[in-house]
Amino acid sequence: MLTDIGDESKALREHRLNIEEFNYAYAETLDAMDVDEWVEYFTEDAFYHVIARDNAESGLPLGLIYCEGKAMMKDRAYALLNTEMFAPRYLHLSISNTRALEIRGGEILASANYTLVETRVEEASRIQQVGKYRDIFVYEGRRLLLKERICTYDSVMVDNCLVFPV
Repeated sequence: MLTDIGDESKALREHRLNIEEFNYAYAETLDAMDVDEWVEYFTEDAFYHVIARDNAESGLPLGLIYCEGKAMMKDRAYALLNTEMFAPRYLHLSISNTRALEIRGGEILASANYTLVETRVEEASRIQQVGKYRDIFVYEGRRLLLKERICTYDSVMVDNCLVFPV
């Protein structure tokens, strides 16, 4: 696909670079399992949803994680850190194919692909989730934040003891 090198295209490229840097930091935070810090990547009124692709395409809202507002995300982070079912593991989140799609008012619509790999002690690493982000970013001052992140995963089966942000 050919792209226009006009002003909007230049602005989208600049936003894409900022979003890529944001996503690198976001992935590192989740790789460190720092879910308390993960919450800080969102606006106060943010919407976060992790949903299976078949549900999303069918218009069914049921997903693995559904949070409206930072308070719900903080509650989710607390629950994750204090569950008795959580087994030790390493997680590696890779984010690729980042695109800034559109500038709409003060919002930047973007997308990216993600892959979550899990490694448990004495087990081979395995792909836990593969999916796509549909994002809305905003700047609060000079800080880029997520106003909305919808994570649509392709995997039909997800390990039920791993309901972790992606």
